[in-house]
Amino acid sequence: MGTDWNLDLAVLPNELKMLLLLVKNESEGSKTPLVEEQFYGTDWNLFLELARHHRVYPYIFNQVKTMDSFVPAYVIQELRHEYQRNTFHMLRLSGEMEQFCKLLSDNEIKVLLLKGPALAADLYGDLSKRTCSDLDVLISIDDLEHTHELLESGGYVRDEYFSTVLNDWKWRHHHMTYFHPQKKIKLEIHWKLNPGPSFEPAFNELWARKRLSTLTSSPVYMLGHEDLFMFLVSHGARHGWSRLRWLLDMDRILRIHHGWGRLGFLLKKYQLKHVGGQALLLSSELLGTPMPMEFSSLAASKRAKQLAQETLFYIKQMIHLHNEPLPDDVARYHKRHLFNLMSFQLKLLHVLSFLYPYPMDVEIMPLPKSLHFLYFPLRPFLWIWRKTRKQAWL
Repeated sequence: MGTDWNLDLAVLPNELKMLLLLVKNESEGSKTPLVEEQFYGTDWNLFLELARHHRVYPYIFNQVKTMDSFVPAYVIQELRHEYQRNTFHMLRLSGEMEQFCKLLSDNEIKVLLLKGPALAADLYGDLSKRTCSDLDVLISIDDLEHTHELLESGGYVRDEYFSTVLNDWKWRHHHMTYFHPQKKIKLEIHWKLNPGPSFEPAFNELWARKRLSTLTSSPVYMLGHEDLFMFLVSHGARHGWSRLRWLLDMDRILRIHHGWGRLGFLLKKYQLKHVGGQALLLSSELLGTPMPMEFSSLAASKRAKQLAQETLFYIKQMIHLHNEPLPDDVARYHKRHLFNLMSFQLKLLHVLSFLYPYPMDVEIMPLPKSLHFLYFPLRPFLWIWRKTRKQAWL
C-alpha cells in the first residue's frame, strides 16, 4: 500500500474478522480455499447477526454453502433464505425503478440513479449480490414539485419527516422519502448528494457526465464513475462506514474500473481528498482492495489515517445510525466524527449555519410567516433560552 501504517484490527470481534475474510476471498475470486481451522471457536449466531447487519450475506452466500463440512446447517439455511428473499426484492425494485424512470422521462424530467439495482448490476454484475432497501434517485431541485405530483398520482405517499423555516430544507436536507402502501416500496428523491452545508457538483454537471445503465430495456442513467466514487465516499463516511456493504461498494468500483481521469481534481475541488483517503485505507486494510498508485498519497495522509481508525468504533459495534434516539455515547462520538470529516471551510460554514433560523425557533416563539425574517436577529436569544430551559429540566 505504500505506507508504514496499519489499522488496529485487534478491536474487532473474531466473527467480524471471519466475515471480512469471506468478503475478501469472494472479491479475489475465491482463489484461496478456506479451511475449518480458520473458523474454530466461531460464534455462528453472532456471525449471522453481523452478516445481516453489514448487509453482505448475499455476497458471501455462494462461498458459505460450499463449506457445509464445518459450517452448521442452520447457518447455511438462514443465509440461503436471506439470499433468496433479497433476490426477489431486488427484482421487484428493478421493475419499479424502470417504471419510475420512464414516468419521469416521459414528463421531461431528468433523473440519475444513485444506488439500488442499477448499482448492484454495475458494480457486482449480479442483482442478487447486493442488498438494497429502497430506491435512491437524484433530480434537479426545479423538478421536485412536478415529481411530487407524479408520485402522488401513482399512489406514493410522502413522509413528512422534517419541519422547515425560511426554506432551510433546500440546503440543510438533501432528500424526501416516499412510500407506496400497496407495493411496499420506499423511494428517496434527492435534490443534493449530501445534506448541507456541503460542496458538490451541480445537477447539470452530474448529468453531463452520466452513464447509461445496461440493466433495463428502457434507458436509465447513473452517475459517471468519478461522480459515483465521490458519492460513495461521502455517503459512507457520513454514516461512519457502519455497514461493510458501503465499503464493499468501494472495493468493487476500485477493482472493476481503471483510469480515473479527473477524479483527483474533483476530490480536491469538492474538498473530499481526506475522506477519499479514509475510504481507500479502510478498503485496502479490511478487504484487501488493490490501491491505485495515483491515490497512494491520499491514503498516506495523517488525517486519512486518523479518520480511518475512528471508523472502527462504528464497525465493531454494529451501530445503526438511523435507529434514533442514539445512545448518548454514540451520539456524541458521531457528532464529533462528522465535524472531523469536514474541511476547514465546511467547518466554518457549519458553525455559521447555526445563525440561520431552525424550525425549533418557530416552536418556541411562533410568528406570522410574514415576520419570519425576525428569527435571524432573535436566533441567539432563542438558542440561549432553549439551552437554559433544557438545563432546568436536568
